[in-house]
Amino acid sequence: MPKKEPELTLSEEAVAAAAENPVIEMPKQEPTQETTQETAEEAPVPRAEFDQLKAERDQLLDRLARLQAEFENARKRGERSRSTDRDYAVGNVVEKFLPVLDHFELALKSTGTEEQLRSGVELIVKQMEDVLGQLHVTAIPAQGVEFDPHLHEALGTVERDDLPDQHVAEEIRRGYKLHGRLLRPALVRVVSNPKQISE
Repeated sequence: MPKKEPELTLSEEAVAAAAENPVIEMPKQEPTQETTQETAEEAPVPRAEFDQLKAERDQLLDRLARLQAEFENARKRGERSRSTDRDYAVGNVVEKFLPVLDHFELALKSTGTEEQLRSGVELIVKQMEDVLGQLHVTAIPAQGVEFDPHLHEALGTVERDDLPDQHVAEEIRRGYKLHGRLLRPALVRVVSNPKQISE
């Protein structure tokens, strides 16, 4: 037989104490941002507002796609333009050198004397220098000047006492600049003067 649980009764003292100390009501709290968000998320959005938001979103996505396509087209146009400009620039340079090539071919077909051939080649070299000058390409001075590692590349040294030490004794290959920018250094042999070194 199951045990019967004892009935709970309040004593008269407990009832009197409760009467003296009434229950304190907590002040009502204003709804916080979290609670308002929760209720806003739970509240259904009117169909008209939903359709309007969806249409705005679709318009923004369409605009984004168009802008991406425009950017890609502009990039491709820029690449084509740079390629065309480069081809045009190369064409201009080649056009200036064609007469030089023509003169070399005429020199090869020439049946003149060695002296005439030499004179013809010197004229072609002069013509080539003129073309380089038109393109703002200038030769780097080397012979007899002080060695400059920024402009000259030393192939070796030559012992000489008639030239100052660390000066260019011989130019093996000419160096060039384009608008002041180094295209290639001059290949040179540098003086080693034992008299100046000992002093």
